[in-house]
Amino acid sequence: MVNIAVLGYGTVGSGVVEVIDTNSASLEKKTGSGINIKYVLDLRDFPGDRVEPILVHDFDIILNDPEVRVVVEVMGGVEPAYTFVKKSLLAGKNVCTSNKELVAAHGPELIQIAREHNINFLFEASVGGAIPVIRPINSSLTADKILQIKGILNGTTNYILTKMSQEGWDFDEALKSAQENGFAERNPEADIEGYDATRKIAILSSLAFGNNVDFEDVYTEGISKITKADIAYAKELGCAVKLLASSTCEDGKYYAMVAPFLVPASHPLYAVNGVYNAIFVNGPQIGDVMFYGSGAGKLPTACAVVADVVDAVKHLDKHIYTFWSPEKLPLTGTENATRSFFVRVNGKKSDCEDKIREQFGSVRFVSTAEDPDGFGFVTDLVAEKVFDERVRSIPGFAGRIRIEGTLS
Repeated sequence: MVNIAVLGYGTVGSGVVEVIDTNSASLEKKTGSGINIKYVLDLRDFPGDRVEPILVHDFDIILNDPEVRVVVEVMGGVEPAYTFVKKSLLAGKNVCTSNKELVAAHGPELIQIAREHNINFLFEASVGGAIPVIRPINSSLTADKILQIKGILNGTTNYILTKMSQEGWDFDEALKSAQENGFAERNPEADIEGYDATRKIAILSSLAFGNNVDFEDVYTEGISKITKADIAYAKELGCAVKLLASSTCEDGKYYAMVAPFLVPASHPLYAVNGVYNAIFVNGPQIGDVMFYGSGAGKLPTACAVVADVVDAVKHLDKHIYTFWSPEKLPLTGTENATRSFFVRVNGKKSDCEDKIREQFGSVRFVSTAEDPDGFGFVTDLVAEKVFDERVRSIPGFAGRIRIEGTLS
């Protein structure tokens, strides 16, 4: 029997305890020894709860107990999680975490400490909830050179955009529903402004490309400015609005960004709705490989954490090699990326049609009853920096959304 400690008894932490309790017999067969939760750390008390007899408030109790071989960190945030995880690794304890903030900020350092102590720092649950993607990138896909990662990496924003599209809700209504259903935090900024997806694409890119991608270098836009009119225009164009995270290696240069896109109905990501996530990994030999599953929720995320615990128990005295160098990977800006744009304009088309054609040449105009006082248009392929320069001269410019691929 291998003893573990769980740091944090919130949504994911309680899910970890539930999954281990529910599947104890199966986990014993898969590990060959079984898993025992010796401690749960939290600042709060939980009278009458299953964890009451093993609840502690002092991390040092866990740190100084040699019987604890695996520490599960599900507290969230960088501190005190970073301090607790680093001390655990230095003490020779394996660590499994779902904390994407911690991994994005300190991943290379913590992996190096684990390597030096012949133990493991595992973080499958930090990206994609229940979707296994980190382990495949780290092992199954290593025979090929990964050139691109692209997908929907945040269940909260995908839920909001799905409700806006399918139910006709505005952004605030959809956000409130996400919060009421436990898919969004009371302070949803990290999700709706794209920061959560940015950290996740930085983690995946670091593993795929080998060197450290600093999440602060990734161009990021969220969905808080998406309106009902934008959703209506998307439908008129046969598209759905999705928050996409992507990174690409092209001609020796690396690009990464998170932003809303219009995704055509012909694209596989178009049908990814609700809290589900989907991730494409592309290489010259493997082509496109797609990972799909629940990207949010207590038990799906907890299952990913427990899968790491199983892996740690099976490799107690053997480091699972993860190639993530601390050397920083420089990212090229998005200004030269070429794509089509959807543009929304306040005012009459007749007042600025000539100006639009002067700046963008052949365009496709579109209208919707949701925007009676405005209209939209779709550009041909244009570099981002050129688009930004030209769109400034369009009277009544109200917003733009990038287009993934080409429209039919």
